[in-house]
Amino acid sequence: MEQKPIPTLYEWAGGMPVFERLTELFYKKVLANPLLEPVFKHMSTEHQLHVAHFIAEVFGGPKMYSTEEGSHFKMIQKHLSKHLTEAHRKRWVALLLETSDEINLPDDPEFRSAFVAYIEWGTRIAVLNSNIDDLTMNPEEPMPKWGWGVPGGPFIT
Repeated sequence: MEQKPIPTLYEWAGGMPVFERLTELFYKKVLANPLLEPVFKHMSTEHQLHVAHFIAEVFGGPKMYSTEEGSHFKMIQKHLSKHLTEAHRKRWVALLLETSDEINLPDDPEFRSAFVAYIEWGTRIAVLNSNIDDLTMNPEEPMPKWGWGVPGGPFIT
């Protein structure tokens, strides 16, 4: 019996329309949130789309972010001196996960484990980078790549 190739997290989630919808609805919540609104009220109209493309690329989607919109280095630079706190991070994560449920992002344990692991990792790095003024990172640092982790793929019965 031929075994099917394991889909990327991007494919399993449903592709770019899902990530774009996720960030569109999520940033509406962010801008309505009293803790996060002051941090994000000046973001460009393209910001939510760039975040969608960044996350999609990290999860194995097309390289739209790194080839057309920025780089990992430039994304990290945008967080410098923003002075994000753990309270900001926790609220951001909570709103993103709430939105994920609302749009019916896959809720199988393997996908959600990988999704939440990346969001936790990425937001913790964002807080660290937001509290420094200068970045010593290599400007050619590649985009992070996130996969299924320990389970190795989705649970298929």
